[in-house]
Amino acid sequence: MEPFTRTGTYLGALATAVALAAASACAEPSAGPGTPPPAEHQMSMPAPAAAASVQTVAVSAVAISGFAYVPAAITVPAGTVVTWRNNDSVRHDVSGGPLRSPLLSQGATWSYTFATPGTYNYICSVHPNMTGTVTVR
Repeated sequence: MEPFTRTGTYLGALATAVALAAASACAEPSAGPGTPPPAEHQMSMPAPAAAASVQTVAVSAVAISGFAYVPAAITVPAGTVVTWRNNDSVRHDVSGGPLRSPLLSQGATWSYTFATPGTYNYICSVHPNMTGTVTVR
């Protein structure tokens, strides 16, 4: 058993030496919590993009439920993205003026960005008694 003991002792001493070397190679201890790291361990972040390139877009949603658009009429600012979501088990669409969605199966959505002020009336081409209006200011 003596060779195994020597090998085990050697490996234990080697592991300790490696751990001590690694610990001493790290940066000096900081002065305490909240103290910034040494300059060589600091990292700079890129400057944020100019505020002019950030554009806020309003988002609105219309549910298709019970063979109706809910709400049936909404008013939004120009630039708003309106999303329709079909919650019915039958297919519906959004059709009228520039609005030309595909037939939406249950759970499907379709979105349109209203860039120009005006009143947009729409129907479901499959169920024309379903009507809705988007007023863009």
